[in-house]
Formats: sequence, structure tokens, C-alpha cells
Amino acid sequence: MRDELLVPEPADEAESSVESGLRPRRLEEFVGQAELKEHLAIVLEAARRRGQAADHLLLAGPPGLGKTSLAHIVATEMDAGLHVTSGPALERAGDLASILSQLAEGDVLFIDEIHRLPRAVEEVMYPAMEDFQLDIVLGKGPAARSIRLDVPRFTLVGATTRTGLITGPLRDRFGLVARLDYYDAADLEAIVRRAAGILDVDITPEGAREIARRARGTPRIANRLLRRVRDFAEVRADGRVDLGAARAGLATFGVDERGLDKVDRAVLAALCERFGGGPVGLSTLAISVAEPTETVEDVYEPFLIREGLLMRTPRGRVATPAAWAHLGLAAPRGAGGADVPPGLFG
Repeated sequence: MRDELLVPEPADEAESSVESGLRPRRLEEFVGQAELKEHLAIVLEAARRRGQAADHLLLAGPPGLGKTSLAHIVATEMDAGLHVTSGPALERAGDLASILSQLAEGDVLFIDEIHRLPRAVEEVMYPAMEDFQLDIVLGKGPAARSIRLDVPRFTLVGATTRTGLITGPLRDRFGLVARLDYYDAADLEAIVRRAAGILDVDITPEGAREIARRARGTPRIANRLLRRVRDFAEVRADGRVDLGAARAGLATFGVDERGLDKVDRAVLAALCERFGGGPVGLSTLAISVAEPTETVEDVYEPFLIREGLLMRTPRGRVATPAAWAHLGLAAPRGAGGADVPPGLFG
């Protein structure tokens, strides 16, 4: 399989190489997302039997759930080359034209954060996706003319964490739109044990289960926690990741029983201790923990809301009784909206 990385991810090279080594190579190696795997298996097998490129695929969901891994799997299953870029990297239509001109028949083009494509680039993408043709404008002003070039049939795999920001015309041109869900503890445990085998980590079932339980339903976090606990076990213990080493290592790196890290707890502490449980505005809450507003809203709040520790209301963010209990504080009367006066119908 040809594998050409057009735009490298802005991550630490050592960490990226480790993460890449843990990626599943085939669809049968991919753990979880059973419904998506079934749909993808049907689409890819049908394309192989016809001898054609697979339909364009749009993968949506929170970060770290396997969208990039699935793009690699699609290329491997189709025995095709993989070309990787991202929405922000394609600033002009010419950038996209340059990439499309390098594709071979049946290749896979993976665009991460596709919702951040500039509008001018998106307009050029439409005929390329539908008709496998590229419109190029030569010259400027009255002398400008447009020519249409053929491009090889390819498969576009788009990944997005913000489905609502993708325009309707672009979304409708994908043959399969799929959403990745958070993983349950059993699937995450299987992922941790698989990664431990690749990394040659001596781990017990109890240790793998403890790491999986605190991984926030996300394989990327599970793999990261495994590497940190492995480091702890090698330095502070006998190198074996058992239940005790897992708990001690996770505590050392600031991951508590519910998977909250330092910033998560700082958000809850600011909300409860400084603002009496809320409601408080997002910008005020973000300033109080010295984090950008977008980071608090997109990275930390979704997990806290999913865990039932925080609520978004029209008046601002509110801590639930569970948040007070998690911090070991006594919740005041009416915390979490318990004493909100009933509405018109109840």
C-alpha cells in the first residue's frame, strides 16, 4: 500500500509514531463501533467486487474515537494509497488541485477537520467528488477562462468533530455518513490489552480494566493512560501493571476515579467554590481556570455534562449535586436546579 503523508499532524513525533503503531490495520482488528464496522464492511466489499473506488465517507464524532484509524483501514482494505491532509491546510483552491492531481486510480484522500475547509476550496471539491473533474480558472479579469480537468476516481474520507458546521451540499455528496460513539468499558479493556501486547507491557486483567474505566470512553485516552501507567510501573514498581500499580500510577498523573483530570476538577472547583455552584457564564468560568473559552466548551464541558457533573442552562453553567459530592463538598439547597420554581405545566 502506498502511504503518502502530505501534511504531517502537529504532534510530537515520538508520540505520533507510538500512536501510529497502535492503530489497527484491518477492519477485523478494529474494536467497537459494531454497526459502523458492518456498514463499512459492506461498502468496501461491494466496491472491491465491482473493481471500483469506494463511495466517499464522512466520519463524525468526538476526538480520539478512531476516525483517522478508519481512514487508514479503508486504504488498506482497498489496497490503495492514502493521502492525508486537513481542512485548515487547504487555504486555496490551488492547494486542493495540487493534491488531487497526485492521486492514482482508487486512492483514498483523508481530510481531517473537513468542516474547516474554506468556502472557495469546498466549491472546487463538489465536481471532484461527483464527476471526478476539476475546474481550474486561468488568468484574471476579462481574460480569465475556465478549463475542466479529469481526476482519477478516488475515495474521499472526511473526518469532523463538528457535524453541524458542515454545509448541506458537502454532506449530501458523501455516500456514507457515520457517527462514532463513545466506547463502553469492555471494548476499552480489549483495546488496552491489545495495546499492551504491542508495547510489550506486562498487564493483568484487573489493571487493564482499571485503566479502561478511567479512559472517558475514548481509545486515544486509554492508550495514553496505559503508557503513563507503564512508565510509573517501571520506575516505582516491578514493571507489572496490576490493579495496585494502575491505581497508583493514575493517581500520580492526576486522573481520579471518574476519569477527571486536573483541569476538569479545576472547572468544577471554580464553579462550586468561587461561584456557589452557578449559574456562571462560559467566559467567566474559562478565565477562572486560565483556559481559552473554546477549550473549556469543546474539550472539558462535554465529558463533565456526560458524567452528570455540569449543566448548560440559558443563564449559564450550573454544577449538579454530583459535582459537589465528587469534590467532597456539601451542596447548598437548590444546587443543580433542585429548587427552581415549577413552570406553567408542572
